[in-house]
Amino acid sequence: MNDRTARLAVERHWAASDAGDFEVEHEIYRDDAVLDYPQSGERLRRRRNIQESRFVQPNKKRFTVRRIVGSGDVWVTEFILSYDDIPSYAVSIMEFRDGLVAHETQYFADRFEPAPSRRNLVERV
Repeated sequence: MNDRTARLAVERHWAASDAGDFEVEHEIYRDDAVLDYPQSGERLRRRRNIQESRFVQPNKKRFTVRRIVGSGDVWVTEFILSYDDIPSYAVSIMEFRDGLVAHETQYFADRFEPAPSRRNLVERV
């Protein structure tokens, strides 16, 4: 799999995620894929379990991709995942094997205010 093909697969995945297309969203994963959520200590094994966990999630989800970077078998996406219009900032690390995602790790963080000690040094985005 070349970099262009991998990037297109990642872009297609996030577009399908945002559209709520659970079939296309999960085409990117191997049958034996693993998904880790380190902050909750969860590990999902197998594409069908990953797909089901997302399908049964009751909140309205929106995905806004900020950037995708990667090459070869490792691709990272920074995105905002909004559950019922409440944003969470996230990073997805996808590791490909034989053209499909074998392992993904997702990290999530809520927005916070700058510390007073650096407020005059930062630019708000």
